[in-house]
Amino acid sequence: MNKFLKILLIFIFITSCSLQQNSNFWTKKKIKVEKQENITKIIKEEKKLNSEFNKNLRIKIFSKVRNNSFLDNSNNDGRINFNGDLKSLSKYKFSKIKNFYQYDPKLSIYNDDIIFFDSKGSIFRFDNNTNLVWKNNNYIKSEIKQNLILFFTNNKKKLVVADNISKYYALDIDTGKILWSKNNSAPFNSEIKIYKDKFFVIDFEDTLRAFSIKNGDEIWNIKTQTSLIRSQKKLSIAITNNKIYFNNSSGDISAANIESGELLWQTPTQSSLIIDSGFSLKTSNIVIKKNDLFFSNNKNQFFSLDAQTGNINWQQKVNSNLKPTLIDDYIFTITLEGYLVVIEKNSGEIIRITNIFQGFKDKVRNNIQPTGFIIGNNNIYLATDHGRLVVIDVVTGIPINIMKINNGKINRPLVLNQNLFITTDNSIIKLN
Repeated sequence: MNKFLKILLIFIFITSCSLQQNSNFWTKKKIKVEKQENITKIIKEEKKLNSEFNKNLRIKIFSKVRNNSFLDNSNNDGRINFNGDLKSLSKYKFSKIKNFYQYDPKLSIYNDDIIFFDSKGSIFRFDNNTNLVWKNNNYIKSEIKQNLILFFTNNKKKLVVADNISKYYALDIDTGKILWSKNNSAPFNSEIKIYKDKFFVIDFEDTLRAFSIKNGDEIWNIKTQTSLIRSQKKLSIAITNNKIYFNNSSGDISAANIESGELLWQTPTQSSLIIDSGFSLKTSNIVIKKNDLFFSNNKNQFFSLDAQTGNINWQQKVNSNLKPTLIDDYIFTITLEGYLVVIEKNSGEIIRITNIFQGFKDKVRNNIQPTGFIIGNNNIYLATDHGRLVVIDVVTGIPINIMKINNGKINRPLVLNQNLFITTDNSIIKLN
């Protein structure tokens, strides 16, 4: 009898819980409906550009060229003085960086020299003739095993380094001697910017930190909303008019007073539903021109924001996490599907769309993505994640050459003294 009563009570409990609308237990039917609703809200996305527009339109640019593609604090390279024939001059090889594909490490420039690192965290500087000037390492064996990724900047006196295992330090840029070394509470994953006696970097807790260049002491920090998913795309920082602008892994764009760290404004670009879904947002570098900010993401959104207020000037449907380039009144960007898009800077209207992956077979096109581009005197130089350098005519938007570098990811090109440098996971290639 007792056994029968127990079975009866368990049956009543289960059936009542399953039928009550406010119960913590869901019926099979209810679970199915909830999942369908989530799929509709989370996976639904705007239609991406997949066709050309005004492809016969010729666009001429008149801006003066810059001699080198040095990133200034506004992040806009503009038009770079390069029109080389892309003959390989030399290659500097180093031990393979394991996580090169996931991250976006960049070369650092000092006068005519290049600075980079290898898989063991050794930092090396070599001159214009590819001669090694110095090499130094600030890591112990246990740290080296953690697949190091290093981020650089310099002020022509000190090289500031932050990494993906929470360490940050400074080296004498002439000798490579370590000046000071400290640890943060979280790893770093952003550009580093120097302004006067401070440098700025964002960590994996989505906190912007201001440090002293002199000794590495923290001066102030701004903590923003942290996403559940850590994006592998390096976060961006831009500086102008005594203000610092930065993004976080949730898609928020923030502005702060660069001296005091006072938050001036913050503009969300993604809904809380998208953030909570674990959507891996990848945003381009923030680029500043005059009083406007420009950036895009892999969620089919390109934004122009007012730098003073954070208000959105306009929004366009362009699917790209590559750093755009602004020249004259034009914005040049390339979508993840392989379309070169030219946008009018003030209105946000698309002027021309051309298919720059047309030279690849369909099977290849569906499995490759662009990794970054620069604009030279007459051509655009685009790197891809399958080791190709695509040369595109700026005026027509038509590809004119595809050069094979390797079969893996190559990073966005850099120009120094009429030479083009490309980084791979185990080498730096120099082309003229």
